[in-house]
Amino acid sequence: MTALLFFAFIGLLLVGVPVAVALGGASLIYVWADGALPPLVVLHRMAAGVDSFPLLAIPFFIMAGSLMNSAGITERIYSFAVALVGWLRGGLGHVNVVGSVIFAGMSGTAVADAGGLGNIEIKAMREHGYPLPFAVGLTGASATIGPIIPPSLPMVIFGVVANASIGQLFAAGLIPGLLMAATLMAWVAIVARRQGFQRDATFSIPKLGHAFKRAFLPLMTPVLLVGGMTTGAFTPTEAAVAATFYALFLGVVVYRSLTWRGFVRVSMETIETTAIVLLIVAASSIFGWLVTTTRITDGVASFVLSITENKWMVLLLVNILLLIVGCFLETIAAITILTPVLMPLMIQIGVDPVHFGLIMVLNLMIGLLTPPVGMVLYILARVSGLTFEETTKACSPFLIPLFVCLALVTFWPQMVLWLPTLMYR
Repeated sequence: MTALLFFAFIGLLLVGVPVAVALGGASLIYVWADGALPPLVVLHRMAAGVDSFPLLAIPFFIMAGSLMNSAGITERIYSFAVALVGWLRGGLGHVNVVGSVIFAGMSGTAVADAGGLGNIEIKAMREHGYPLPFAVGLTGASATIGPIIPPSLPMVIFGVVANASIGQLFAAGLIPGLLMAATLMAWVAIVARRQGFQRDATFSIPKLGHAFKRAFLPLMTPVLLVGGMTTGAFTPTEAAVAATFYALFLGVVVYRSLTWRGFVRVSMETIETTAIVLLIVAASSIFGWLVTTTRITDGVASFVLSITENKWMVLLLVNILLLIVGCFLETIAAITILTPVLMPLMIQIGVDPVHFGLIMVLNLMIGLLTPPVGMVLYILARVSGLTFEETTKACSPFLIPLFVCLALVTFWPQMVLWLPTLMYR
């Protein structure tokens, strides 16, 4: 019966059925074949899976990022990044990374970063003579920072599924996110020196001051969110609402760049994306419940521990598994399916749930740059005009610094847990 559950799921995926339908359909087939439960339990468990207060953060974080893009706030962020680091060798490469770090504190998703800032970054780098593959690859790699630095949509999902503190997950992502940015900037510096890239701007304090003044209010978004959660003014879920209203305030009242038509378009896009995400969460909740009740999680833990009981070797095996899964499954689906399976194993070997959350999210962010399901690859291909194959090849070299960061996050838990311990424990 356990084999039936997984074969039904894989079979439905292979025939091209959407992930949510494959999860729910496989669960329904299992329940019907087993006969121990009425089929109506599938609907009840799916409804219970989305009956969670933290999941309210999903539509608001999605809408906040879309409002930032639609209101032209991303352009102000990019101009500030140019004034800040554009004078370095390979300046626009560094601007690409810094812009993504700033935008990460607003959107919480890699797709929003790639689709919003990506268009501006790639166009500017092409106009300044940078090779298009370099611009595309760097844009894809820097977009993966988005869900690591708080706020983070995947971490909200992980926190709900794993029953982990979302506030601690957000705090844990800050240092690894900055580490990713530093590693990518070091990679840009090496490539710039080898290929002779020049500086793209001159450093000027007046220009920096002017750019900072234009971008000051958008730059306050991460301060508002992190400060509010740290002081206890609002929860991570309420922070998503605050981010949305702040973005709406900037677009409508301050800059007056958000039109009624633009607001309606953003709202419809948010509804569509939220419906897709929550359908996956609902379907995977019944799938995860069946996986737990059939004691598959115990079997996985026993199998892995029969290979090795060394904590670091287990983490290495889990990393390999997550990297493979990230090539084939969308991020939200992978989190909701694998967390109930792997979490008992992590607890058994003494891995902190918050630490494992960072490991899982970072692995799946790398999966966004790997075929055949890498969503960021499809977005960059559309933005840049390259084929999907050319985009994949362009992003491949930038996997090296991301793998370095993944190794540090996995095998240096103190770095990940220092800030959550300081703030919450």
